Amino acid sequence: MSSSASILLQDRPAPGVTRLRLNRPEARNALNTPLRQALAAAFDALDIDDDTRCILLCGEGPCFAAGADIKEMAPLGPTEVNQIGVPRYWRSIAQCSKPVIAAVHGVALGGGCELALHADIILAEANARFGQPEVTVGIMPGGGATQRLMRAMGKYQAMGMLLTGEPLSAQRAYQAGLVTEVVEEGALMERALAMAATIASRPPQAIRFIKEVALAGADASLEAGLMLERRAFEMLFDTADQKEGMQAFMERRTPTFSGA
Repeated sequence: MSSSASILLQDRPAPGVTRLRLNRPEARNALNTPLRQALAAAFDALDIDDDTRCILLCGEGPCFAAGADIKEMAPLGPTEVNQIGVPRYWRSIAQCSKPVIAAVHGVALGGGCELALHADIILAEANARFGQPEVTVGIMPGGGATQRLMRAMGKYQAMGMLLTGEPLSAQRAYQAGLVTEVVEEGALMERALAMAATIASRPPQAIRFIKEVALAGADASLEAGLMLERRAFEMLFDTADQKEGMQAFMERRTPTFSGA
């Protein structure tokens, strides 16, 4: 069995940007238990790493991730599936306070699509395909797709994916609201790194509040969401980065945000 150090690669390609690369190309980056554990541990660590301001998630080899590892799952019963504790691994990603960009090439299917759905921004190479094919092997999504797709795409687009198991092209996924941007083939990583670097250059506390309020407000009433937004907005006026940002604007210079 591969070690977690080799199945998940980590580097720092730009200031403030940490890149995580799924590295099981021989299995099309299928998500087995060691890889899920490695992802959870990495996100837990990066969430409290002051030097990481944006996380870039991508896959080595021919695709982003082809789904859960069927060979690992096929012989299991319900109690064994429960004992694996997959929800706690997903939780580490879902609760990460840092902005996450998923850069998707090739396929993002099943658990791979669900992994991308945990990101805040999804960039897709023109050749990418997104799908939830669980129904074709007798099961259903278990990593959040029935909920996250409905919120991202609306009922009718989401149900089309979930009930047929058929994938969407990058362009169709973009039109349905699942993808932030479609990037021409060969330019995905350049574009993803540029966007990640831009986010990393922004004031960290403002970025954290934006993500926190946007996600919390999505499951609250409009009135409650607006109240959360207003309180976070007001709190940012107690930060050094607010003073620096507005002073730099008045002085017509580029601000330097320290995170204070």
